[in-house]
Amino acid sequence: METDKLLTGTANGASGDYGSGSGTDCGSGSGTDHGGGPGSRRMSYSVAGELCSVEGGTEDEDLYIQQAVVFIEDAIQYRSINHRVDASSLRLYRWYYSRICQWFLGLTIAVVLLLAFVERPSSLSISSDPRHRSPPWEPPCGLTESFEMLCLIIFSLDLAVKSYLIGWEEFRKSKWLIAYTVVISVSIIDWMLSVSMVCDEKLRVRRLLRPFFLLQNSSLMKKTLKCIKRTLPEIASVILLLALHLCLFTMIGMLLFAKTEDPKKNEEWRLHFRDMPSSLTSLLVLLTTANNPDVMIPAYSLNRAYSIFFVAFSVIGTYCLMNLLTAIIYNQFRGYLLMSVQTSIIRRRLGIRAAFHVLTCQGAQQAAEERVRVDAVLLVMSRVQMKSYYRAAITKETRQNADLGYMDREQFSKIFDELDKDRIKEHPPLPQYNSPVLQRLQVVFSHYYLTILGNAVALANVICISTFLVLNSEKSTTKRDNFLMEIINLCFILYYLFEMCVKIFAFGWRGYLSYRNNIFDGFLTILLLILQITIYITYRLPYSHWDPSSHSVMSLWEMIRLVNMLIVFRFLRIIPDIKLMALVASTLLDLVKNLRAFAGILVVVYYVFAVFGIWLFEGAIKPPPEMSVLSNTTMENITSNFSMECGTYEQLAYWPNNFDDFAASIILLYDVMIVNNWQAFMEAYSRYTTDWSKIYFVCWWLTSSVMWVNLFVALILENFIYRWDRSHSCSVTDVERIRYETSVQLMFKEQIQEPTEEELLCQLHQHPHLHLHG
Repeated sequence: METDKLLTGTANGASGDYGSGSGTDCGSGSGTDHGGGPGSRRMSYSVAGELCSVEGGTEDEDLYIQQAVVFIEDAIQYRSINHRVDASSLRLYRWYYSRICQWFLGLTIAVVLLLAFVERPSSLSISSDPRHRSPPWEPPCGLTESFEMLCLIIFSLDLAVKSYLIGWEEFRKSKWLIAYTVVISVSIIDWMLSVSMVCDEKLRVRRLLRPFFLLQNSSLMKKTLKCIKRTLPEIASVILLLALHLCLFTMIGMLLFAKTEDPKKNEEWRLHFRDMPSSLTSLLVLLTTANNPDVMIPAYSLNRAYSIFFVAFSVIGTYCLMNLLTAIIYNQFRGYLLMSVQTSIIRRRLGIRAAFHVLTCQGAQQAAEERVRVDAVLLVMSRVQMKSYYRAAITKETRQNADLGYMDREQFSKIFDELDKDRIKEHPPLPQYNSPVLQRLQVVFSHYYLTILGNAVALANVICISTFLVLNSEKSTTKRDNFLMEIINLCFILYYLFEMCVKIFAFGWRGYLSYRNNIFDGFLTILLLILQITIYITYRLPYSHWDPSSHSVMSLWEMIRLVNMLIVFRFLRIIPDIKLMALVASTLLDLVKNLRAFAGILVVVYYVFAVFGIWLFEGAIKPPPEMSVLSNTTMENITSNFSMECGTYEQLAYWPNNFDDFAASIILLYDVMIVNNWQAFMEAYSRYTTDWSKIYFVCWWLTSSVMWVNLFVALILENFIYRWDRSHSCSVTDVERIRYETSVQLMFKEQIQEPTEEELLCQLHQHPHLHLHG
């Protein structure tokens, strides 16, 4: 999960993640001291050659080490250093940001969000189709409420710890923490009302507030939300131009396709331009190309010149204005994100600078010369919680100064440049064999050509499976020649086992497992071998006269189908051997790891709109009873809202897509986000409820499809281009060995301006719990 920052300063240290406050301008190199909270330890450090001391005693040098450890951990995670620095607070701080504690907090957030699938209306049914949906299991009153209250108690403890660690003065300036307090309070009040009403209330306000817990726990998610908020005014002009374009063509369309005396020429008017709302809706949907060419066919069939109107609308709106809107959204958001990333880089440099300062306070003579002992740095690095390969690299750089015994400020800062470097994974050396024959075999089996041969055999296996699927596509499972397919698969699996064994012989166990594609390949090979043994034991192959449908839990065809799926899945082993494909796959993995904050915002938006959808439209669309036996003519007599016209919700049998429960709402929102036939949902809910329901669907389309999906695609491109520029000169082997450190901060590193020494010292002066005197 994303590591939360207690406070976030801007480039001049003026604002925080949870709120903003005023501060002095760090560009001038001066700062103002802020008082710490009650019980904070007063510290006094040297800035430019002055002696440093701790009020209350100078013998506790372990405190300096502990402070340096925490400051470096803050720098690694891009956290703010504006927290309490006394010994007990630092222990609490490290415990709070430990992996176990953060994972437990993330699990609590996941539980409180997943409650929406179990609460009334429950999503615990096999189908969401109201025509044949069985009544879902409804939890008894108090079950989900108990889990929710437990989560709220944990969130309250989380709020208390955060508030204590930053102090009361910083808490009052923190908008996020104040909002956190309000959300927890409102949720508890709403929970009490729900329990007092025996869980029979229609509206649960706290369900709408739950995504806030996900937002506030991710600093990068909060940055993203802030950037989106700042981007909205920048795109207002293009949205206004798009609205003007839509209204202008709507009026022209109503004039072109006005009702005439000839009923044969009124189809376009009747279907799409009857009034202003229907005209706006038709052209808005055409803007997404979802109803093209249906919307123009009635007019185009009368006169081909009418196509000019629709083509002009689509070219200007869809291909010009919409793409221009996407470009502006990405460009403006990228600019604000760059500013936010600049703040993160300043935090890293500030944490390293603060660690250097506290380490200089281990002795007056070192403080006067502003240098730190190498053994102190090594001690700090041994205690810092970080990835082992980064610790090893930094420790190696530190030991290079062991002869001098001391490190100055520049040397100390330089060793942490290792955090921004790519990790190059070194594979273990090949095992040594004394026999010349074994050595020759090792050379053969470790050659790259063996991998190419394995890929060719895997391709041949997939082709065989495809051929059998094509030849047997019209046959039922009982008439297929499963015996022949099984024998062919067995031959291929034996080769896969041979390939795995000779690679283990050539590379050794450690060398074999050091390649990720070997782990993937070996796991599937062993799984396929187990399935083959199971098939042999169950059906006594090679006897081919057994009836597969009468044996065991799974028939022979079902087991062979599982084997075939695993073989097809195993063919993905070719990805690491094709450079561009490997780069694309690694980019997708990096998106999961490093850009999950952007997907998290989308989850929040989905959650909020799904809750609103349930509030507004739950049970709005109900299918007629026994509709399968009714004719199209009698259906219209059942309800005035029902319609079986071509392309409608009812005619397309979209009944499973509804807002009757949370899971169904998520799927319906996804269908609208894809914008394929989204007009069917909008038109149906406007018929069954009110025309104002269209506002809900248009808002969701603008939020998800226009803004967020385009932004997410742009960031995927940014990530891929970043990796491509760094790896275009590498070989396939190098791409496999190098672990590119792709994060939002590193993606924009070249555009980021490093903070000056004066700016760092100014922000150290503004620390609410440290006092520096120069």
